[in-house]
Amino acid sequence: PGHPKYQGHDGGDQWHRDAAYHQGTVWAFLLGPFALAHFKVYGNAEAARSFLSPMAHHLGDYGLGSVAEILDGDSPFAPRGCIAQAWSVAETLRAWHELAAG
Repeated sequence: PGHPKYQGHDGGDQWHRDAAYHQGTVWAFLLGPFALAHFKVYGNAEAARSFLSPMAHHLGDYGLGSVAEILDGDSPFAPRGCIAQAWSVAETLRAWHELAAG
């Protein structure tokens, strides 16, 4: 966030959205691998699941039953891009499943 080209909000005209796409947005599909990596390093499944738990609200609120492509990099991390991105759903489910299995 401290970099001068960081754009934590994906909005505005096409030029500004394109600039934010790789300079501040959060790719939702990476939350699953991040949670699993955290578990592998620290061995704490509860802490790892805490990174995924906000997705439960997202699933019931935005794009019912699906996960967006990207999220704003700044709070409140509003969903952006494609409303229903298959790899975002798949990685979230994969991480939940692997963390539940131990």
